[in-house]
Amino acid sequence: MSSLLNDYVKLLRLPGLGGLATPTLFGAISAGVMDIHLLGLVFLIGAFSVIFGFILNDYADVEVDRQTKDLYERPLVKGTISKKTALLICIICLVGAYLTIFLLLYGSPITEFRILAVICISISAVLGSLYDFYSKKIVGSDFLVAISEFLLVLFGALIVTQENTINVITWIIAILTFNQLLYMNAVDGGVKDADHDYKQNVKNIAAALGVKVKENMEIIIPSGFKAFGIGIRCFSGFLVFVPFLFYGYKYEIYQILLLFILIVLVMISTLRLLNLKKFDRDKIKKIISAEAYLRYSLVPIMLISVVGLLWSMILIIFPIVWYILLAPLSGEELFKPRM
Repeated sequence: MSSLLNDYVKLLRLPGLGGLATPTLFGAISAGVMDIHLLGLVFLIGAFSVIFGFILNDYADVEVDRQTKDLYERPLVKGTISKKTALLICIICLVGAYLTIFLLLYGSPITEFRILAVICISISAVLGSLYDFYSKKIVGSDFLVAISEFLLVLFGALIVTQENTINVITWIIAILTFNQLLYMNAVDGGVKDADHDYKQNVKNIAAALGVKVKENMEIIIPSGFKAFGIGIRCFSGFLVFVPFLFYGYKYEIYQILLLFILIVLVMISTLRLLNLKKFDRDKIKKIISAEAYLRYSLVPIMLISVVGLLWSMILIIFPIVWYILLAPLSGEELFKPRM
């Protein structure tokens, strides 16, 4: 029974939801909303969306994943949870997301922005689903999931805002989220899975640009792929400062210093990944985890200008506390998740 519970926790990605489900939350907070009840509902919608996307991806890739030794312990791959059950959970999450939206809007006037919010999350679900089924068949499908997450940030802002416009911070966070998802899937994922993607004839950006692993475990990362990854990071680094440089948002010196330090650390992690000579999955996982959390922390620090230092610090530590509390339910060691 305990083993089955562990598998459901893994399937639902419960330990990671504290960070994975934040795009909708960041969208709402960037719009100036700090009502805990509203933010809780927005976070729940984000959680339903994330669970839906991940499980549908597992469902779509189960046969391919069975050919990869490192993925044998995934619940659908080893068969402890059936594909039918996984599909049922997806449907429950989809219904749950729309019911939560109804609850959030109940008794409130239906504005143009709120209609746009529902449209955004609906398009997000469609694009995310297309990615789940075609991510290994179409080069560049990573853009689909990136746009999907971009729309979730806009949803978070549109569903709660009382203004008649979307502010610059929201747009910047949405674009940063797009960049991060594109980088995570195309670059991080391309390097992490380079040892077996070619065996399965996977069509992705990494393979198209020549990333591959030789029999002696030497990894080849061409300059074109490096430029693609570094370009995404440089663009994101520039975007972080746009609200303060060009739109007059107030800032603290320590805030700018922290942003600069984090960007440098993200770039160092990126260069470490893209200059690997030997394929070492454990090392790659550690690099990816570090750079993902560093990149995540940029947004709360940007939001100091909107919510203040205390709330920013809460947002930074929230995913860690969430993970530490829920990770034991997965039966895995802390900070050593399977990816």
